[in-house]
Amino acid sequence: MPSEDPFDTILVVDFGAQYAQLIARRVREAHVYSEIVPHTMSAAEMLARRPKAIILSGGPKSVLEEGAPSLDTGVYQAGVPVLGICYGAQLVAQQLGGEVAHTGRGEYGRTPLSVVGSSLLFTDLPTEQDVWMSHFVSIVAAPAGFHVTARTPEAPVAALEDPDRRIYGVQFHPEVIHTARGQEVLKHFLYDVAGCRPTWTMSSIIEQSVAAVREQVGSEKVICGLSGGVDSAVAAALVHKAIGPQLTCVFVDTGLMRAGEAEQVEQTFRNQFQIDLVHVKAADRFLEALNDIQDPERKRKIIGETFIRVFEEVAADFEDARFLVQGTLYPDIIESGTKDAAKIKSHHNVGGLPDDMQFSLVEPLRNLFKDEVRAVGEELGLPEEIVWRQPFPGPGLGVRIVGTITRERVEILRAADAIVTEEIKRAGLYRSLWQSFAVLPAVRTVGVMGDERTYAYPIVIRAVTSDDAMTADWARLPYEVLERLSSRIINEVPGVNRVAFDITSKPPGTIEWE
Repeated sequence: MPSEDPFDTILVVDFGAQYAQLIARRVREAHVYSEIVPHTMSAAEMLARRPKAIILSGGPKSVLEEGAPSLDTGVYQAGVPVLGICYGAQLVAQQLGGEVAHTGRGEYGRTPLSVVGSSLLFTDLPTEQDVWMSHFVSIVAAPAGFHVTARTPEAPVAALEDPDRRIYGVQFHPEVIHTARGQEVLKHFLYDVAGCRPTWTMSSIIEQSVAAVREQVGSEKVICGLSGGVDSAVAAALVHKAIGPQLTCVFVDTGLMRAGEAEQVEQTFRNQFQIDLVHVKAADRFLEALNDIQDPERKRKIIGETFIRVFEEVAADFEDARFLVQGTLYPDIIESGTKDAAKIKSHHNVGGLPDDMQFSLVEPLRNLFKDEVRAVGEELGLPEEIVWRQPFPGPGLGVRIVGTITRERVEILRAADAIVTEEIKRAGLYRSLWQSFAVLPAVRTVGVMGDERTYAYPIVIRAVTSDDAMTADWARLPYEVLERLSSRIINEVPGVNRVAFDITSKPPGTIEWE
């Protein structure tokens, strides 16, 4: 990129699974900006973005499979540094004349690595170290011009490089935490090989975002969709910093919010931050639109469209309002399906927006991961209870009721969810969990309460750990916490007679049930 640009850019080429997203986050943790692009992008398109370097991700396929993802080989002739990781390393070897083969011996999990040659990637690192492997085919011969710089018991070429062309490859995964020195390997590539500047910092992100918002909206009035969650709160604070009184925040109470949320939004943004706030009470309208709807994608679309229509009606009172601020994040874009990734689910603020929407979108967080959003929020001075609030889906409790949505079911779920939050905080676990919440499947189960047979709803508790929501593991909550949750929910929430705990990771499941 030109020297006047505030950030250098690393392109992470996506070959599938979740590897590209994790690599992109690790690059940003090194204070270098990264973008994910599809492997189908041409070399000319990649180079048009003026990357300082290109990283090829791992992937679920083998380079030996018919129809395996490939790469425009013009990338290798461009003079831009390239780092291949796992599948990416095998592709480098295969496309440049090396040999990749089935050896009959794969490697999975923690594996001892031996550094066997000098390399910028392993500068000041131990010659013997543990790395994380996940492969069943191996590079058995490096291409002409390449040096082998590391091996493992089953991978004769665990790292290779052509320093003259600045093309590198590692069979292991430096982006995962199980590779103890992996971040140092990535930093050596970013700083020593590619010459990147560590300028992707919270203050620089804010500065650039403020400038971009001012340039986009000029002197126009702007409306912000404020939910009270982390994303919309940080987006509102950023835009308010940029344009001040041009911003009006609109809180649409869909009737699908958490307990006490409307009151908290009023207190925080109207009273504490002195931001112009319009509170729209639209619960009846949303519940009517969702009547008898079971399909989760239809729910999201209906909630998204109703949300926008309410905004348009409010905007009629602000005749100069042409822009709508939303707290869309980078994972939202990826999961909603772009040419860079297959669709997992529509996010109401991405795939759920109507085509004939009257607003132009302002999305200051669109290129950020969740941890970056929290860091920006802290830098802006937002209170801890907002910055560290657990993520809440845009459609709210509507996607935590599996089946049709009724007022009764919303109230039951809201009460159960409040208990989950209270007990998780009481146990000191709230900050360590990515999300913890209640789900209500719209089925009834048999129970016995007070010597009488009951036929009531179950509540499912979902608690996960994650770094960015792209992958997640179920949280191992202490038994005593689960016991208190079950006891309180059954005793305090009418209409519930059973509590279950979800122990599914993502993948194969998603964090939300719909």
